[in-house]
Amino acid sequence: MRAIHVEETPGGLTLTPGSASRQQPGPSDLVVRVFAAGVTPTELLWYPTSHTKSGETRTAAIPCHEFSGVIEDVGEDVGHLEIGMEVFGMNDWFADGALADYCLTPFSSVAPKPLNLTHAEAASVPIGALTAWQGLFDRADLQPGERVLVHGGAGSVGLYAVQLAAYRGAHVIATASDRNLEFVASLGAGQVIDYQASRFEDLIASVDVVFDTVGGETLDRSWGVLKSGGRMVTIAANGEAASEERVKQAFFIVEPNQKQLSQIAALLDAGKLRAIVDASVPWSDAVGAFAGRVRRSGRGKVVVTVADWPIESTDLGQVRDRLELLAYRMWQDRGSPLGSPEVDWFRAAEKLRREEEHKPVASMAASSSE
Repeated sequence: MRAIHVEETPGGLTLTPGSASRQQPGPSDLVVRVFAAGVTPTELLWYPTSHTKSGETRTAAIPCHEFSGVIEDVGEDVGHLEIGMEVFGMNDWFADGALADYCLTPFSSVAPKPLNLTHAEAASVPIGALTAWQGLFDRADLQPGERVLVHGGAGSVGLYAVQLAAYRGAHVIATASDRNLEFVASLGAGQVIDYQASRFEDLIASVDVVFDTVGGETLDRSWGVLKSGGRMVTIAANGEAASEERVKQAFFIVEPNQKQLSQIAALLDAGKLRAIVDASVPWSDAVGAFAGRVRRSGRGKVVVTVADWPIESTDLGQVRDRLELLAYRMWQDRGSPLGSPEVDWFRAAEKLRREEEHKPVASMAASSSE
């Protein structure tokens, strides 16, 4: 199969197109045929790219740890996931990524792909949305009515932090460049600060949570706007090597989480979250995407299209399967931290299914792909 590897050269790490053997799934693994993979350029510099978990030198790593595709093969114990299902997810950083025709992944690292997203859109979601979710809800325990400052509100993580915080019912303040002020406001930020024109600490104070995606001087200045008992969260790479204890406590690295990803998928299908693709490039431009040779708007993530997704099937059985999957997602979201208690999601989905069963097959196929 095709694969792009990280190679050590005299000039530093570089990406080299080549090939790799397609791996066989273990008992709890899946093999996913990759249709799109999200680009995180800085991962080439991270420790897991060049080292194994035991500290040994790692060679020929495959980058792009978030992806969307179709299950090609399964192990014996993969829960409700089956061959042919569309899934999206993220791999552990020490594992190979998805810049290849096929990706081996634990079943617990993926969830059914949102029905209303393309593969490119879905591949842009997992790392950013899971980072925002884990930072805001697991680490900061953000509550409705609290004030949260999100640095980098238009970025691939920040745009989900803004949306999830707003959906939780928090008052969201975000920083962004001038060209992205209206965009970040449209995501749910009540106040957007042009970081190039103003110093945020001159405009705000006493926030409950700071979600930092920038680091450096921005992180240093952010401590002063936290209220007593406020919580700092940072994902900036320099936080990992920090000597200051409070920075060490604030820093975290996202981890795969199937339950959270399923809840995120439900919010995307319900229109409560938006997926933003900054640019989508073909396989031939994948190396350029990591090198910064792709024209960007500064909103969301760059995605590599690994393969073209075939035309949606109009087979009645497949359409019903997709509707059942939608019902499952709604039911799973019912008890989530962001679930709406006044809505019985499962009954809503069952009602949708009954209505769809009375439509012509072609009409059903069209609605299931919207």
